[in-house]
Amino acid sequence: MTLTSAEHTPLIAHLVFRLDVGGLENGLVNLINRIPESRYRHAIVCMTDFSDFAQRIKRSDVQIIALHKKEGQDWRLYFRLWKVLRQLKPDYVHTRNIATLEGQFIAWLAGARGRIHGEHGWDVYDLAGSNKKYQWLRRVMNPFVKHYIALSSESRDYLINSVGVAANKVAHIYNGVDTDKFSPETPLASDVPESFTQPGQLIIGTVGRLAKVKHQQSLLAAFIELKKDSSIADTIKLVLVGDGPEKDSLQAQAEQAGVAASVWFAGMRQDIPQLMRRFAIFVLPSLAEGISNTILEAMASGLPVVATDVGGNSELIQHQQNGMIVPADNVAALAEAIRQYLINAECRKQHGLAARQHVVETFSMDAMVNRYTSIYDQLQLN
Repeated sequence: MTLTSAEHTPLIAHLVFRLDVGGLENGLVNLINRIPESRYRHAIVCMTDFSDFAQRIKRSDVQIIALHKKEGQDWRLYFRLWKVLRQLKPDYVHTRNIATLEGQFIAWLAGARGRIHGEHGWDVYDLAGSNKKYQWLRRVMNPFVKHYIALSSESRDYLINSVGVAANKVAHIYNGVDTDKFSPETPLASDVPESFTQPGQLIIGTVGRLAKVKHQQSLLAAFIELKKDSSIADTIKLVLVGDGPEKDSLQAQAEQAGVAASVWFAGMRQDIPQLMRRFAIFVLPSLAEGISNTILEAMASGLPVVATDVGGNSELIQHQQNGMIVPADNVAALAEAIRQYLINAECRKQHGLAARQHVVETFSMDAMVNRYTSIYDQLQLN
């Protein structure tokens, strides 16, 4: 059923910890931008705050509210959230990940009938759902959640087998990627250090927040090992796109190993599709993931991907067909997989082509939006 009057169009209040650069947040923005305005209205409630990343939202009718959570346990936060929800009167409250899960109880208190929770992946304190406190919280909140969305099979199975969620309450929805924006036909980024644009250079690239859970330290350690191989040392470069709390320690690691001149800390960028076109190989060395947007974007760009065997990575990458999967926190295995691509241009090409084809066929943005919309529609009918 399509509702055209704005005042009667159902409102979804999306709860996030912070609206800033990240895979979860990117997926939310893509969803909001692509759901027709006549179907659903949106508000974003940030437990902490939001950055200029919010400018990526193309719709002008999306209200963004920051609750400014204080460090530690901020009990007044729950009252502020209840008050905001009472004012918004949303038809749905959609929380995402453990940091906002308690919002389900507040949404119930505020009278929100459609309550949805999304599991997008683990954090460094809850690898593979191992944190007993978080597991207890998920069980306590389960009765207040009407429907769950799991981005990976691992998360879906965890909810059913470890938390005790009924299987019919859990939907499995993959992230989608814009295969027109991320494409082998995308122009090359121009704002790049000259030493990283020389003919014959092979750039190993990664994109993500510089944080412990993303574990760029292991990628840098693998790069340091590869630089010891005289047959490839002069041709390889490393690009780390993103910012975060681990930046200083990563820069120190590169300096101490004497490879700083071959490593570019690119910081936050607005030209990720163009920058990916400069890469020969994409690497994601994370300790935990859900369904990685950056892997999908790299595959759509026609890049072979080396990723760790965590979260949904193995659901995206078919090992030795369109990429390589290696054990997490294993520098030797990571270095060897990268080396295999560095020395075999034909393998890079074939795996990159296969990666692009797999994403186009399986992970379209339209499919993702349709799945989310169908769940919102279903809850509306119920």
